Order: sequence, then C-alpha cells, then structure tokens
Amino acid sequence: MTTIPVHLTGFADQYQKNPRAAAQAWFAQAGFGLFMHYGLYALHGKGDWGMFNEAMPLAEYERLADRFTAERFDADFITDLACEAGCRYVNLTSKHHDGFLLWDSANCAYNSMHSAARRDLVGELTEQCRRKGLGLFLYYSYALDWHHPWFFSLEYFDRARPQYPSPEPSYRFANAEDFRRYIDDAHAQLTELLSNYGPLAGIWFDPEMAYYAQYDLFPVAETYALIRRLQPHALISFKQGANGDEDFAAPEGRGQKIEEKIRARLGEETLHRARAAWAAHAGKRGEICDTLSWAWSYHDNNPAHHISADQAMAKLAEAWQRNCNLLLNTGPEPDGAIPAPDIATLREMGRRIRAGDLPAENGSPFVSMKSRK
Repeated sequence: MTTIPVHLTGFADQYQKNPRAAAQAWFAQAGFGLFMHYGLYALHGKGDWGMFNEAMPLAEYERLADRFTAERFDADFITDLACEAGCRYVNLTSKHHDGFLLWDSANCAYNSMHSAARRDLVGELTEQCRRKGLGLFLYYSYALDWHHPWFFSLEYFDRARPQYPSPEPSYRFANAEDFRRYIDDAHAQLTELLSNYGPLAGIWFDPEMAYYAQYDLFPVAETYALIRRLQPHALISFKQGANGDEDFAAPEGRGQKIEEKIRARLGEETLHRARAAWAAHAGKRGEICDTLSWAWSYHDNNPAHHISADQAMAKLAEAWQRNCNLLLNTGPEPDGAIPAPDIATLREMGRRIRAGDLPAENGSPFVSMKSRK
C-alpha cells in the first residue's frame, strides 16, 4: 500500500485511487492555515519589499546573511502554535523576491545553510509539520527574483529589478532567450523541495503581476507538470490563477484591486487573459491570504499595528462565507521569533474555535470544530 502523507490520513481510500483528488478534498475541509513571511528582509526591517523600495545595493543586501542567525526560529513552537490556533496547515516563504533560500540547496549557495544560522529552516519545519499532522505549503517566488542574474529586466516589468542609479554588475539578462537560465534554476530548486522534503501539501507561487506582464516567458504548464510528477498529490496555487490549471486560487484579502491594477498597468487584453484563468476556479474551494499586522513581514513599525482576535475571527468568517480557507500571516522578528501580539491572537482564535464560537452561516464544510483540541 502506498504511504499516505500524514495530513491526508483521513482521506486514505481516496488517496489510493487519486492522490490529487484526496488532497483537494482535504483542502476543502482545511479551513485555516498559518502563513509566515521570513527571510533576510526581517533584518533589513523595511518589509519584504524593502530591498526594492529602497533600491538597496545587492552586495549590501547579501551581507545581511552574515547576521541571519534565526536563533529564535523554533519549528516545534511554530507548529504547536498553529495546532493551538486551529490551523490545519502552515505556509513558509521558502524563497521570496530577494532570492534568498531557506533550505540547504545544492543549486544556489545564497541560502540559510550558508548564512550565520547554518540551518535548514524548511527541513526543520517539514519535520515538525509531519510529526503533528499539519500540511506544509511552501511559498516560492516564481515570477520575481531580484538576485538571480538571468531574471528579466525593468524593460519587461517595472518591478523586475530595484531602480538602481547605476547598473548592477551581477545582472546579466540581455534578451528573452536568457530567461530560460532562470527557469532552469527555478525548476532545479523546486525539484529539491519536492524531492528532499517529504510529502508537501503543495507549492504556492507568487507574484501574479510579473507573470501577467510577461506570461509568455513563464512555462507554467511545464512547471506544474514537474510538481505533479514528483508529488502527484501536491496542490498548486498561483494567487488568482495563471493558466487555470491551479488547484485553488489564493487572492489577497487586504482590499487589493487586481483587475484595476492589470487594466491600468498592463492593458485590457492582459486583463481578459487573466480573467479566463480566474474563471477556471469558479466553484472550487479557494483561499484568502491576509495578515495579522499591516505588513506581510517584520517591519520597524510593526509593533503598533497588530490586529485583535475579534478582527482575526472576522477575517476567518469572511473567508468561509466566500467558500475559502483563511491563510493568516505573521512576520517573524529578525531573530525568527513570532511577535507576541500574534501569538496571543492566534491562541485566542484557537480557544474560540474549540469552543464552537463560530458564525452560524460561515460557508465552511465543518459541522463542528470542537473536537480540534
């Protein structure tokens, strides 16, 4: 008998027949997940877009790895907290737009094992999720990489690179054919994640705007086929959707008006193409990603801007009413610790969930969550 991923043990019969369908059924009942944006940008203190927004020189940004100790990144505590909050899965930024990897990669030395931490954070979180029956999604910035030498240039998309006053010498992209070098490395990295870290719940791609701007350069069908070959049950998301073959859509829940952005920046034809992909997700269980503070990752101004349990429960109710799970994000502090206000909110959410203090009409398939203690 095929070994069943621990988060799918309740779907064993279905898994034996169709692993992907079993995972989709699990996701439709998962309800709530914990998101974490963590990387070198936590040390920079200006958010996950800080390198771009401040046009921080690449060599200077790279030196943050020498101070990246992650000494309080505790996968055991994080997964205990997720379980206590009522989450059924966790999602970690394995690679964000800055290109820094949180795992021990043979493809790219710009990773946490080669930082001051000397640790494989993806591996540590994978082990703890497996022990506790949690699904693990890995966020992967597929459509932006400010570090990779062969990612496309500002002429192709206005956020493809920071607006440096003089050319960055490590950037080598010259024409569309060069971009395949980036794709080959992305596929090698995804192969590592899917081959070395056991059964994942899925891969969560970002960002959609760069993809919509240059959709012909991204071989998403090839990328998705790679994932499904290596882990047939692994679910795929690419925000609202890239080609419609994703397993679920995962729009942001912070008032982002994606249609207006596409129309204004990329034009009506691109919007029409995007809508066609989005339409493929009609009727599917989706996911809303939102934050416990005003920023996705740690920011110097974060301490004054964390939401309450009442606000978080309202986000959960709204997501369920929209036939979506809620993926609620926390931005670990520079040392990897989860901010205390977020811990308090997540614990209170779990207390209310276990007490059955949920909206009467919440759109969730759950009959009762009182047993999830």
